[in-house]
Amino acid sequence: MRIVNAYDIIITAVKSSNILCSALENPYEQTYKLRSEKMSQQLINDITKDYQKAEVPQFRSGDTVKVSVKIKEGARERIQIFEGLVIARQGGGIGETFTVRKMSYGIGIEKTFPIHSPLVETIDVVRRGKVRRAKLHYIRGLSAKQSRIKERR
Repeated sequence: MRIVNAYDIIITAVKSSNILCSALENPYEQTYKLRSEKMSQQLINDITKDYQKAEVPQFRSGDTVKVSVKIKEGARERIQIFEGLVIARQGGGIGETFTVRKMSYGIGIEKTFPIHSPLVETIDVVRRGKVRRAKLHYIRGLSAKQSRIKERR
C-alpha cells in the first residue's frame, strides 16, 4: 500500500490497530467517523510520540538558556551555541517551540527553535529568571539596563 498523504497515514494506523469497529473500504467517504469519534487526536499523539525527545529540561519564560544547534556547511557539520533569554514558549506536543532573544553588537536577535527538532542538540538552562508573564515581548522596547531580570531562587 502506497502512502500518499497524512490522511492515508492515519487511515493505515487505524486499520492496523483496529481502533474503529467498522471496516474502512473507502476511507474518503467515512471521514466523518474519524472526526466524530475524537480518535484522530489520540492517533496523532501515538504517531508523533516516537519523534519526541525523551529528555527536555524544565525551563520557562525569563530563563537564560544555551541552545546548541547543528549547522550544516557543505559536507561539514558543526554545533553553534545561541545563548539568550527565553521570551516565549508556545504550542504543545511535537510542535512545541520557544523563542530566544539575545543582544549581539547592540542589535537584538530572536530565534524560534522547535523543542523536539533533531537540529537542536541540547538546551542548557544557565540562569532562572523571576518574571510574572508568560510572554516577554515587551522586552523588545526596553533598554539594556531596563531589560534586566532578577534571578529566581
